[in-house]
Amino acid sequence: MFGVLLVTGWMSHQESYALGFRADPRCRIIGVADETGVDPRRAALNRRLAEELSVPLFPDLDQALGRPDVHIASVCTEHERQGRLAIRCASAAKHVYLDKPIAGSLGEARELEQAVRRAGVRSQMFTTLNLPPAIRARRAVDSGLLGELAAIHCDLHFAKGRAGAATLGSPRKEEAAPQRFLYPDAKREMFNVAVYSLALIRWLARREIRSVRAVTANYFFAENQRRGFEDFGVLALELEGALTATITAGRTGWSSHAGPGHNLTRLFGSRGSLLIDAFEARGEIASDRQSWKLPKHNPEDPMGFWRSTDQSKRGAPEWFLSAPPVRSDQSLFLDAIEQGREPEVNVAAGLAVLEALMAAYRSAATGRVIALPLGSA
Repeated sequence: MFGVLLVTGWMSHQESYALGFRADPRCRIIGVADETGVDPRRAALNRRLAEELSVPLFPDLDQALGRPDVHIASVCTEHERQGRLAIRCASAAKHVYLDKPIAGSLGEARELEQAVRRAGVRSQMFTTLNLPPAIRARRAVDSGLLGELAAIHCDLHFAKGRAGAATLGSPRKEEAAPQRFLYPDAKREMFNVAVYSLALIRWLARREIRSVRAVTANYFFAENQRRGFEDFGVLALELEGALTATITAGRTGWSSHAGPGHNLTRLFGSRGSLLIDAFEARGEIASDRQSWKLPKHNPEDPMGFWRSTDQSKRGAPEWFLSAPPVRSDQSLFLDAIEQGREPEVNVAAGLAVLEALMAAYRSAATGRVIALPLGSA
C-alpha cells in the first residue's frame, strides 16, 4: 500500500490527480499538506480538499514528509513554488508525482533532477501520453507504416474561458525570462498547454529538440492581457536527425469549439501521413432543450481552470467520448515504482520539455531562433 501526500489542494490540478490516486487500490491518501506561511486563500483551498477527501490537513510540509507512511508526494502547487517544494519532497526520499511543467525555473528544475537522482526515488510529470490518441500515434510511428518520420504537427486548444474581451491590434511584448505563470484569473497558456505537445513530440520521435522559434499573442482574453500573459503560442522546432515539428497551443474560449477544444496530431513520414483527431469518432445527442449558453461568471475562476468550480457549458450538445484512458497517469506511475523502472516522462524528460518552453519565451521576446540546450541559463 502506497501512502500518498497531496501537496496543495483545491483549484489546482490536484483535484484530478487526487482522484486518480484514490481510485487505485494500491494507494491510500495520507493527507493534504503545504509549506508553512501560505496565504489565507491557498490555506482555505487546501482545507477544502482535505475535507472533501476526509483526510487530515498538515500545514507543515516538512513535518508531513517525516511520516513513515508517506511514500509518494503529489506536488501540484503554483509553478513559482513547485520546484522548491518538489526538491524538499525528493530530498525526504519520497517518490514525486508532478504537475506540468515541473517547475517555474530551469535552475530549480535542474536542482530537482539532482535531488531525485541522489535520493534514488522515481519521478513523473503528468502528461496525456496514456490517452488513446497518443497511443495510436505511437503505434503508427513504431509500425513503420509511415516510413521514416519527417515531421509532426500538433494543434491543442482549450475551449474554456469567456473570449472576445481582448484588445486587438497592439503587438505583444513578451518577457524573455518570465517569473510568474499563474494568477486566480489568468495563466500563461503556452506554458500550460504547449507542454503536452512538447512531451508528445519527444516521446513519438525519441529525439531531443535542438532549436525553437516561437511567437506568442493575445487574441481572446482580457484577463490574460491585463496580467501580461499570452493566451496563444506558435512554436517551430527542429529535432535531431533533421526532424521538424510545429505546435499551436493555447486557450481559445468556450465558444470556439462545441466540445473540449481542438486536439489534432499530424504525422508525416517518407511513405505516408496520418491525421489523428482526439475527438473523432464521437457521438452527439441533440434535442429541443434550451440553446447552449455560457456558464455564469465565477470571479473565483473566470477562465474555467478547475474541476471544483463546475463551469460546463449549459445546454451544449453532450459528447460521448468512446476511448477513455486504459489506465490513469497516476496508476502508470505506481506501475513504474513497483517494477523498479523509470517512468516514460520522468523529471529528466520534464526538464527537457521545460527547457524548450523557456527557449520559446526567449524566442518570442527576441524574434530569434534559440538553440538548445540552453546551458546554464
